[in-house]
Amino acid sequence: SRASILTGTYPTKHGITTWIGERSGEAWRKLGRFDSHLPPEYRHALAAREITLAEALRDAGYTTFFAGKWHLGGRGSLPTDHGFHINRGGWEVGSPRGGYFSPWQNPYLEPGPPGESLPMRLARETARFIDDHRDGPFLAYLSFYSVHAPIQTTKQLWKKYRDKAVQRGPVKERFAWDRRLCVRQVQDCPIYAGMMETLDDAVGLVLNKLDELGIADNTIVCFTSDHGGVSSGDAYSTSNLPLRGGKGRQWEGGLRVPMYVRVPGMTRAGSSCSVPVHAVDWYPTLLELAGVELPAGQPIDGVSLVPLLRGETIAERPLFWHYPHYGNQGGEPSSILLREPWKLIYYHEDGRYELYNLAEDPGEQRDLASEQPQRVATMKAELQKWLKETHATFPKPDPQFDPKKREARWAHLRTKGKEALERRHAGYLRPDFVPNKNWWGSLVVD
Repeated sequence: SRASILTGTYPTKHGITTWIGERSGEAWRKLGRFDSHLPPEYRHALAAREITLAEALRDAGYTTFFAGKWHLGGRGSLPTDHGFHINRGGWEVGSPRGGYFSPWQNPYLEPGPPGESLPMRLARETARFIDDHRDGPFLAYLSFYSVHAPIQTTKQLWKKYRDKAVQRGPVKERFAWDRRLCVRQVQDCPIYAGMMETLDDAVGLVLNKLDELGIADNTIVCFTSDHGGVSSGDAYSTSNLPLRGGKGRQWEGGLRVPMYVRVPGMTRAGSSCSVPVHAVDWYPTLLELAGVELPAGQPIDGVSLVPLLRGETIAERPLFWHYPHYGNQGGEPSSILLREPWKLIYYHEDGRYELYNLAEDPGEQRDLASEQPQRVATMKAELQKWLKETHATFPKPDPQFDPKKREARWAHLRTKGKEALERRHAGYLRPDFVPNKNWWGSLVVD
């Protein structure tokens, strides 16, 4: 997602089809998840040939700044190698080494005072950059590590949201099985809620700086995410209901993300738009808003959303997703075509299709594929054509696949695994809760 935001191209083209560092091929089998296929190889860094939003704006005279999570490659493919003049904290890893409180272990962001909050520090670095470059055109790209694992907050915020959850009353069942993993059904994780409040405070710090400098009316502000909330696998931290699934999964809980845009003189406070758009649309949209031409000859997949921001319309078009991997959240190798309101999901393991009408069933509970074979056939042809044209890669059957081992693993996760999740997450609400040091060093820190 981050590569697509920066380049305006689909993952099938830039080649980063999963999170950098995930295993593929024979190495995937060694994880012991007993999946039927071996995921394909993928690019482990943003290619030097890719022209990014930062490069296009830099070449147009903008001073460009990056802070936070990069996860698009290490040395030779850092933010400063892809158009950013300044980098604060962006490097090859996707989670904050050392956690969310100083001292952290980030070679591109010196530790602050013991216990300093990482998102607040990144916000202060961003605000300082804006202060220093208020008189010229600038791009401040703040990519928070929050709310990625490890899930951490302060003791005070944990208590605030622990008390709120307890006041709502007991929860009988927090998790329900959905195909491959249990999925969280209730938003009552006080640690995650505390992280969200700190993230909100950090965003506010940057917005307040714009107001303080008197440049809010001359600054475009955007806010989005790279995927839906993690409701299965990893920390099982939140629920995306009524949407199905979450991070790493093929349903709307994993694909739909927040998108806020404030363009002074163009957007109206409180207005909204229901037209589906894609991460690839950010690049052409921001270039048009900045009055910068798309670099000559650069092929992109996105379209400018400026007409939508003005309250107008854009041409109907298909939107595509391709994820030939499994991930850590129970995802299934799949490809997706959305032609509003119809969403077709193709599963690479067994060639199965699902069809949903998102206007009537945004929670994707009623698969209409068997009832609408002609629509499936038409959309299937369009999806397969796109996959071929974009040179998509696919998982391959694992010759050592043993379905009995997979079923045994799933049976364990459905029963004993679910029981363990219920106990662990209920424990977060106990007044004597002590952080689990075995969860990526997760601690409640003052």
